[in-house]
Amino acid sequence: MHTEIERKFLVLNNDFIKESHKKYQIIQGFLNSHKKRTVRIRITSDKAFLTIKGKSNKSGTIRFEWEKEIPIKEAKKLLKLCEKVIIKKTRYLVGQGSNLFEIDVFKGKNKGLIIAEIELKEEQQAFKRPSWLGKEVTGDLKYYNSVLSKFSFNKW
Repeated sequence: MHTEIERKFLVLNNDFIKESHKKYQIIQGFLNSHKKRTVRIRITSDKAFLTIKGKSNKSGTIRFEWEKEIPIKEAKKLLKLCEKVIIKKTRYLVGQGSNLFEIDVFKGKNKGLIIAEIELKEEQQAFKRPSWLGKEVTGDLKYYNSVLSKFSFNKW
């Protein structure tokens, strides 16, 4: 259990790909996407997780997170119980000093959306902004995966 401090940004172009040191596929669904909590099933290339996230603070940067690795076979069964839209995306990892950007390139009903997230140690922590980083959308609920699973980017 921990509190995550995270900021989200739109991405201006694909320049981050050449800076990436790793990429992998993600499939995820939500067993519950209530505004006070989400319960997510996520499968990556070689692992699966059950994650519970609490409601964000007023700025949208801080929220409770609990995550546990589960067998992939069980995660696939749980995905069948998830809410309507299953999210599919490719995640790229880009190191930036002591920080790490996770850039998600969405597929399917959210194709065309690219979001970068950076997890920080403190809410006001400074970090270097790469040239491909666009408008900050931290706290804008429509960019949360739990909302994208109900109101797809392609329907905006």
